[in-house]
Amino acid sequence: MTERYAVVVVGGGTAGLSAALVLGRARHRTLVVDAGEPRNAPAAHMQGYLSRDGMPPAEFLAVGREEIARYGVELVRDRVVEVEKGEDFAVVLAGGRTVRARRLVIATGLKDELPAVPGVAERFGRDVLHCPFCHGWEVRDQPFGVLATSPASVHQALIVSQWSKDVRFFLHTVAEEELSDQDLRRLAAAGVEVVPGEVAGLVVEDDRLTGVRLADSTTHARSALFVAPRPVPQTGLLERLGAELHETPFGAYPVVDPTGLTTVPGVWAAGNAIGFAEQVVHAASGGYRAASAIVGDLLMTDLDAAARE
Repeated sequence: MTERYAVVVVGGGTAGLSAALVLGRARHRTLVVDAGEPRNAPAAHMQGYLSRDGMPPAEFLAVGREEIARYGVELVRDRVVEVEKGEDFAVVLAGGRTVRARRLVIATGLKDELPAVPGVAERFGRDVLHCPFCHGWEVRDQPFGVLATSPASVHQALIVSQWSKDVRFFLHTVAEEELSDQDLRRLAAAGVEVVPGEVAGLVVEDDRLTGVRLADSTTHARSALFVAPRPVPQTGLLERLGAELHETPFGAYPVVDPTGLTTVPGVWAAGNAIGFAEQVVHAASGGYRAASAIVGDLLMTDLDAAARE
């Protein structure tokens, strides 16, 4: 017989584990399906999470998995390949198992598509960075570079100037004429040097970033390079379920209410599944909100059914 759960959580990152913890404590039979691909895996430490500042992401997730197990939550390392909506949800796993769930939490996150510059992918999460709130303190006052991928990269160059007064903004494939007068005034006011020319690669010595090399072979000594990956939302399951998406400059994400409920009844989303800027602390909060809403939803559904009998 097909196993039946109150809730299946798709994704075992911060949002999924947070939801599972609340659901387990509320005595709901819960299954977490985790493909093992957390967005922050390249980072050695996570920052800005009160009481967990500096904790390695892998350690954080390991603690979370231990916590949900205390409340009987099951976790399986697998991938959901299909979901079908009927009286409840049929959830098909890549390993061949099919389970049923009354409610779903989609916490599949997103993938970061990095600029195609040699060396960037290899150094990402170390001295090639994307978020100054995550990594700025650790590289403070060092010579920064910012790699432009569009005129919107001006914002990143301005923000990182909070952590260093030695910032060079490499225009790369962006023409200086694409920057507005306001952009140029702000960059000048922040002391950010604008460097035209395409970036050809990075200079690495003793496993440490030491410079940015342009296509004309000139090299700029830099200790940290900030880039803006293109976020690729993992919304395949939501789309197949018919969830409404809304377009943003950073991809299409599901339309959700304040608890994370999508436009598909019984389906909630949390973490980077609902937006590119959800940090670990936001993901934990989103998972908690979704789970607490599901607990109430299941209770009222059961009470209404009992009252009709």
